[in-house]
Amino acid sequence: MKRELDIVVLSDIHLGTYGCHAHELHNYLKSIQPKTLVLNGDIFDIWNFKKSYFPREHMEVVRRILKMAVNGTKVYYLTGNHDDMLRKFGELSLGFIHLRNKLVFQVDGHTHWVFHGDVFDASIHRARWLARLGGEGYDMLIRINRVINSTRRLFGFSPVSFAAKIKKSVKGAVKYISDFENTAIELAGEQGYDRVICGHIHRPQMREVTTSNGNVVTYMNSGDWVEHLTSLELVNGKWSIYQYDETEFEVLNPRLQVKEQESNTYTLRRDEVLPSMPGIAAFDTL
Repeated sequence: MKRELDIVVLSDIHLGTYGCHAHELHNYLKSIQPKTLVLNGDIFDIWNFKKSYFPREHMEVVRRILKMAVNGTKVYYLTGNHDDMLRKFGELSLGFIHLRNKLVFQVDGHTHWVFHGDVFDASIHRARWLARLGGEGYDMLIRINRVINSTRRLFGFSPVSFAAKIKKSVKGAVKYISDFENTAIELAGEQGYDRVICGHIHRPQMREVTTSNGNVVTYMNSGDWVEHLTSLELVNGKWSIYQYDETEFEVLNPRLQVKEQESNTYTLRRDEVLPSMPGIAAFDTL
């Protein structure tokens, strides 16, 4: 049974990179049925398309999103820095997919402002080559991290995120994340938004802050599907952070499954008569 959700926000999937957890994301997408799906930037990693790396699991994610759109889910694709070439198309709707640079909507009287967040990143705009180099290094770190975590699982140890540890230990990175969040919150308060939703920094977060001008703003970040495997979900007006748990999607070993006993129920033939139920026609399925 799929979980019915009002809104789901995903960001920083980075399809086309080795660090993307496409298999896990596909499991998650198959388990939900949202009315609206917001893809908040860096869904495709166009910077790294030159690697010619786009395996079947990554394509399955694309197919699943398209299937959700065809089946009635309203899909918004907001551009990020790794798929910024799409920004030149502006406000564009391609069938069931709506391309936007930002999104503003209301839920229960609360105004939401959604955008990727790279507009606050000076390195993206002033030193693009440095940002690309950092992206290459980050991708390599994630690949090494996945190999080490595979070894840790063999010995019963829980996985660790080296990228997250580095961000927490390096003062500059910690200050950058803090500045990013505070800038988004203050700007949202100045423009009268109640809630601001971002991605970009790969840090799932949800907190309520009183801005310098006295406005109360809820800051939310959907995280990523490289390190944290998280999303934002809205159900009945309440937001929450979803954290992927692989145990929820483990497939039972067929050898452990108990075969169902043969049913003794008698199946009626189409030429049989039901005297106790007059007026009921026989169906072809009987």
